[in-house]
Amino acid sequence: MKLNLQNAASPLMEQLNFFHDWSMIFVAAIAFSVLWYLVVISYTPFSNRLLMDAQNVEFLWTTFPCLILVGLALPSLKLLYMIDEAGAPAVTLKAVGHQWYWSYEYSDFNNLEFDAYMIDSPYRLLDADHRIIIPSQVPIRVLVTAADVLHSWTIPVMGIKADAVPGRLNQLSFLADRSGMYYGQCSEICGSNHSFMPIAVECMTTKMFSKVFSNLV
Repeated sequence: MKLNLQNAASPLMEQLNFFHDWSMIFVAAIAFSVLWYLVVISYTPFSNRLLMDAQNVEFLWTTFPCLILVGLALPSLKLLYMIDEAGAPAVTLKAVGHQWYWSYEYSDFNNLEFDAYMIDSPYRLLDADHRIIIPSQVPIRVLVTAADVLHSWTIPVMGIKADAVPGRLNQLSFLADRSGMYYGQCSEICGSNHSFMPIAVECMTTKMFSKVFSNLV
């Protein structure tokens, strides 16, 4: 059983994994300190029960939390800018959520469109009959919307997630740093078949991507 996050497939997810590990250092240190203090105080006589003032202690318990918050805020701000960074995409894909399937449009390739339904697969509830094909090592833009109710388009290993809202376009930008098959699911409860809306992404080299699409269009 794996207890860690999935292996990152994009620079953004690598930074998210780093921030998770960095945050866990603070969480573990705080938890250990509190437990240690509880053990110590349970075996210590109450010799200072009449103490009314301790400025040194007050200074420490104010300064340490401030330093911890600064240590968490700086990498958080870096991540926020990375998530919102758009750049110039090499490929633009539009994902439209329906009850209960996804439809996709490649506007860069003569408006190539297709629907993606869940199929029976060893990867339970994750594979689709038509997979999204993207090139690696180039910027990708995904425009996300919905045709009926709220949905959510996400690929965990890429570190991307956006709500699909009817009448509104949300934008995702990412870069896949290696080829492979990546899966996601609708992450917003959208009805009785919410769990049957898989997202299957096949990432390949730019040369192979060009060859595949030259045969499709």
